[in-house]
Amino acid sequence: TNKLPEDRRAKARSIGLGLALIFRLALLGTVAVIVQLVEPVITVFEQSFSWRDIILITGGLFLVWKATKEIHHNVDLDDAETQSSNSAVVTGFATIIGQILVLDLVFSIDSIITAVGMTDHIPIMVIAVIVAVLVMLLAAGPLSRFIEANPTIVMLALGFLMMIGMTLIADGFGVHVPKGYIYAAMTLSLIHISEPTRPERIS
Repeated sequence: TNKLPEDRRAKARSIGLGLALIFRLALLGTVAVIVQLVEPVITVFEQSFSWRDIILITGGLFLVWKATKEIHHNVDLDDAETQSSNSAVVTGFATIIGQILVLDLVFSIDSIITAVGMTDHIPIMVIAVIVAVLVMLLAAGPLSRFIEANPTIVMLALGFLMMIGMTLIADGFGVHVPKGYIYAAMTLSLIHISEPTRPERIS
């Protein structure tokens, strides 16, 4: 959303996350369909894939593509200058809303499947989804401003996005990567960039 004019960013986040909330609640309303997402639907070279696997692989590829494109955009600013600002805003608003929905689908589908397997109480899951989206709405603004003010965080976040994308692809192919490794890498990176830089002594 930081690619939009400042006065439209909050609106884009609110619309995107609001639609994402509706989408999540719709998923919870189709529990029978969600349970079937883990059933194999296709076999390629003796490797079976369910709809969950296909969604994770597709979402992982999207994250890798998106992160690569954003890194290129941040490094080579000439591409952004060649586009008309007016057309970029018009197409950007709808595109950004769509990307928020796609990202929410990628990150929520696996957790919703897990939640369905953990409890049969739909109201509890509905409350959890609503609380999660409200937290995202409250945190999105301050987090967006913090990222915009810290270019290092932007590149680090894009690196995390690529790492998560590859993890989703591996998970889709049946190779489970413990999330502890991902969280450890993120924590160590954040600790490293938060350390004050000390000037070297010149003898």
